[in-house]
Amino acid sequence: MDSRVLLMILLSVSCSAVAQISMKIGMSRTAIQQTLQGGRYIEALISAMLDPNVFAGFVLYFFAAMNWLVVLSRVDVSMAYPFAGLSFVITVVLGGLLLGETVGVGRLLGLGLVVLGICILARS
Repeated sequence: MDSRVLLMILLSVSCSAVAQISMKIGMSRTAIQQTLQGGRYIEALISAMLDPNVFAGFVLYFFAAMNWLVVLSRVDVSMAYPFAGLSFVITVVLGGLLLGETVGVGRLLGLGLVVLGICILARS
């Protein structure tokens, strides 16, 4: 696989992971949580869409998707798509580092299996 395509894949999955973290931060805001708990879902949706972190997450997802389209134009989907699993790895690591989420042994083992699978596919 061309190194430029590999960089594009890594950029796309990284943007998707950062988008998840950004949206989680936005959706964790007290005002949105209270609105959701109060059953005011339309109001919560509007608040979420106006939240800068949620909005940034959507922008990152859009950028990742546009980048992914270019990736798919250059390599087989059966080669490219398994790399999307790296998004799980990056998201869990960022969740632990930035959000203080617990990353236990089970998650680490699961992430190791994902990475192992991607490595095997990349060599095929």
